[in-house]
Amino acid sequence: MSRWKYFFKRLLLSVPVLFFVMTFIFVLLRMGPVDPVAARLGPEASGADAARMRERLGLNDPLWEQYLDYVTNFLTFDLGQSWVIYGDMDVIEILSFAGPPTLWLGFWAILLPLFIGIPLGFYAGLRPNSGGDYVASVSGILWQAMPNFWLSIILLAILRQTKGGGWLGFDWYTFGPEIRSITGTPDLSFFSGAGIDWSMLASDIKLILPPALVLGSASMAAELRIGRTAVLETINSNYIETAKAKGLTNRVIVWKHVFRNALIPLVPVITNEAFLLIGGSVIVESIFNINGLGRIFFLATIQGDLPLAGALLFIFTVIIILLNILQDLLYTIIDPRVGYEQ
Repeated sequence: MSRWKYFFKRLLLSVPVLFFVMTFIFVLLRMGPVDPVAARLGPEASGADAARMRERLGLNDPLWEQYLDYVTNFLTFDLGQSWVIYGDMDVIEILSFAGPPTLWLGFWAILLPLFIGIPLGFYAGLRPNSGGDYVASVSGILWQAMPNFWLSIILLAILRQTKGGGWLGFDWYTFGPEIRSITGTPDLSFFSGAGIDWSMLASDIKLILPPALVLGSASMAAELRIGRTAVLETINSNYIETAKAKGLTNRVIVWKHVFRNALIPLVPVITNEAFLLIGGSVIVESIFNINGLGRIFFLATIQGDLPLAGALLFIFTVIIILLNILQDLLYTIIDPRVGYEQ
């Protein structure tokens, strides 16, 4: 089977998964505890107003007709309108201003673990049972054990106490580009037709670093531990002994044989970060007051904004399905023996 056939097969297999998830969301929204009319008009709504709203929302139509409309609208990306949080604003319009801050946060939450967790894991794996190995391994275990909400609160408390110098000896507000608050939504207007405004870019990076560090903390620790184990397993393999017997230098062995093979078990960890980011962004964006998709999903859920919550859940599902397909493709690229030959 060629790589492209394998890709299309994985794409086709994701179709029933998508329909299953859409059906689950429909059942959850239509038959759940939240009354759409009460969510729109308030819990005291009754009489003619409630009847007119039920008719307007199509809730009097047969259930199968509602389901067909629902599936058709989602598949054509007609995601409807927000009922409660943003009035009658289209969900697509909400995505246009809430999506970029979440993407900016996710980008840094993936980048930080990649450039901290994996190098530390490889360093510990190449120097087993050394002082550096013990420090890195214990740090990874402690880091992974800290819940996001707890780490967020601790980080906020420490950075806020740095104002004016603080007991850490520096002021996070004026350290580098000056920011007015350590919480809030990044402006993200550093790029324009005139080019990149580097001072605004630096301010946005500084503002997003604390929540990104919290959001990527679990992934960072997982990459460190799995990277260390993968390197240890690889350097003890027979083909590494053969490479040494052939006289290859340690540098060639590490970069040509160890590094590539140790990456294989890290692929699902890195792609699975997206699942953690989607779930974790709900908490982290709420604590750091970032007006992104995670915080809006949380507000839509607790305030009964059913179309908005359902649309965001659908978007999250599509992203996860696409990442799963990407993960399978990366497997076949890194190790051609995996998957598509069978």
